[in-house]
Amino acid sequence: MGKGTDKLYITHSEWSSGDQFSASAGANVRSSDPNAASFKRLPFNFCALSLQPFKQPVCTADGTVFDYGSILSWLKDKGTNPTNGQPLNLSDLIKLHFAKNDDGEHVDPVTYKALTDNTHITAIRHGDSANVFAHETIERLNIKPKNWRDLVSDEEFSRRDLITLQDPQNLASRDLSVFSHVREQISGKVQQDSFAGVNPGTTESSAKVLKAKEAIARSRAEREREGGVIVNRNQSTVQVPQKSVSTSKGATSVKRTPYNAARYTTGQAAASFTSTGLTPHTSAERALLSDEEYMLQSRRVKHKGYATLRTSHGNVNLELYPDFAPRAVWNFTRLAQRGYYRDIAFHRNIRNFMIQGGDPTGTGRGGESVWGKPFADELEGPLVFDARGVLAMANKGKNSNSSQFFITYRTAKHLDRKHTIFGKVVDSEDVQSEETLRRLEGVQTDDKDRPTEECVLRDVVVFVDPFEEFLKERSEKEREEMKQEEIRRQGGAEDERTTWTGKRLRVDGSLEAGSGDGGGVGKYLEAALARRGAQGGDGDEMAEEIVEWDSALEPVKKKPKRGGFGNFDNW
Repeated sequence: MGKGTDKLYITHSEWSSGDQFSASAGANVRSSDPNAASFKRLPFNFCALSLQPFKQPVCTADGTVFDYGSILSWLKDKGTNPTNGQPLNLSDLIKLHFAKNDDGEHVDPVTYKALTDNTHITAIRHGDSANVFAHETIERLNIKPKNWRDLVSDEEFSRRDLITLQDPQNLASRDLSVFSHVREQISGKVQQDSFAGVNPGTTESSAKVLKAKEAIARSRAEREREGGVIVNRNQSTVQVPQKSVSTSKGATSVKRTPYNAARYTTGQAAASFTSTGLTPHTSAERALLSDEEYMLQSRRVKHKGYATLRTSHGNVNLELYPDFAPRAVWNFTRLAQRGYYRDIAFHRNIRNFMIQGGDPTGTGRGGESVWGKPFADELEGPLVFDARGVLAMANKGKNSNSSQFFITYRTAKHLDRKHTIFGKVVDSEDVQSEETLRRLEGVQTDDKDRPTEECVLRDVVVFVDPFEEFLKERSEKEREEMKQEEIRRQGGAEDERTTWTGKRLRVDGSLEAGSGDGGGVGKYLEAALARRGAQGGDGDEMAEEIVEWDSALEPVKKKPKRGGFGNFDNW
């Protein structure tokens, strides 16, 4: 274990010596290696010349990646490889084809795994272009089964056509400190005139980036040594950085949950986990409901709706209850607004029981909901058949509601919890609904309870749509919240930004310039003095009174307390 000995351990000096090698080596190893402190790794999606993310990636035969716009201006002036100084022509560049997911991340085109700085990335060359894969994919699907065809273009290739763009086991190829153009610019060997005609964003940005990073590291180390105190060099002041949840580096801002967020997630994380054909998702985001799905929740919409049935025997006013039966009210109002109930006969009328309609065929076996399929019953709530004029959905069994509805002529307790109640008949100043309902009940029928006289529903007019009222109220509330948020962002309202002393505050909490001038009690005394001078009074007398009033009064001397028996001199 030890160096040159049979010991089963190493000493501290051996562990920290200069020839020690491991991930947990001592401090002397770091200090003895001149390149260890200056090692900076270039990300795989960065150009080796501009040190910025590439837009049109190209590479050389040895796997050095450049941005086409950056390397083009360099080759026109230099004609060399900026990383090693070797001759390089424009024809030697190979165009790279990266696959991306929906989030814009570079992924493997077969497994859709995101490529990171720790991924072994390999390109398959076909002439002057190449397709980029994760090396694991090529190893498992091409090299091991000896399938020498490109998995994307189905072109043949050989092992010589494989170009390694990034190897996590070989970090020297991505080390910025060994790049020729970076070393020259940092050491100052490159003269400014030699870069005439070359894009400064591609030649000078590398040195600027490195210098900026080193300056940030030095300032951060100074702050840590000074205990978090930042000294302003221009002013003789010391500022202690305030801890803020929103501005601190380690803090995460709390994402506001949308008002229409569902109680379940989108399911994309689970779907992408079990399927390689989907883009990977790692966050359990809550699904967003549409306006219809959000409003059709029970007890969501509190506004009552109002509609009128225009029949051949008069009008009947209806009051709708979307808080207990939102789906039934939505179905009824949307069908009415489409004209679905126009000129439909009441196909069933039973005296002292109910009248039923809403079937365009007039047979009692037709009708369709607004969704094109039957919808579920809504039986939760306090609504029961306890009076005349109750409006409910007709069905042919459990959860089979469509477009047909009925109005009762009396109480019907046997229908409770079997039919969805979504409204009732109400009177108004203009419409006597009860009188119309009495005339409809008196219509003659045959032995199958079908009216023999004319008994037609002319139309259904919706006067107050509860869902539109809800959306209008929601939009007004959102505008008010945005307005209040803007006021808070600007430092609060006018009265909130003024203190009790009359001073105005900025957004950051400091006083505005000139807001404290003339403040305090003195401004009232000066105003009184000015008024007396304007009235011809003696200003000196007033000033004398002010001085005497402001002068400090001598405190009253307290008498010493005498307690006990005192002395006995007089005895």
